[in-house]
Amino acid sequence: ASEMVYKESHNIGVAMDTPSGLLVPNIKNVQNLSLPQISQELLRLQAAGQAGKLSMNDLTGGTFTLSNIGAIGGTYASPILSLPEVAIGAIGKLQLLPRFDADGNVIPTHIINFSWSADHRVIDGATIARFSQLMSDYLTQPGKMLMAMK
Repeated sequence: ASEMVYKESHNIGVAMDTPSGLLVPNIKNVQNLSLPQISQELLRLQAAGQAGKLSMNDLTGGTFTLSNIGAIGGTYASPILSLPEVAIGAIGKLQLLPRFDADGNVIPTHIINFSWSADHRVIDGATIARFSQLMSDYLTQPGKMLMAMK
C-alpha cells in the first residue's frame, strides 16, 4: 500500500445502492466534461447499475469517490479510502436544525454533514478542510459554482 499511482484523469466514483449491493462506478475524465455530460453519464451508470450491467471499466480507475449516505437517511459516516483513490466523501441527509443567529435567536437552519477521508501522502488535512468549505460555499451559493465552471 506504499506505492502511489499518479493519474492524469479525474474519475469520480459515485457509490450506488443496486440490486447487487453497493457498487461504485465512476465518471471518467470528469475534468473534460460539461455539467450536462456529467449528468448524462451519471444517468447511464445508474441505469446500468440497476440493470446489473455495469462493466469492469465502469467500476475501475476511480480517483475520488462520493457517497450520498443521506439518500438512505444517514447523517455521518467514517468513509474508508480504497487505494489508489486519493479521497472519499460521504454526504449526509439535509436536516432542518435549530441554530443561533448573531443576536442569539434560535432559527431553523438547513444542515448537511460531510465526512472525508484522504490519502495524506497526496492530500493533507488542511487541503481537505479548504475543499470542504468550498463545497459548502457552492451548495449555499450555486451561482458561485456556475461562475467557476468552464
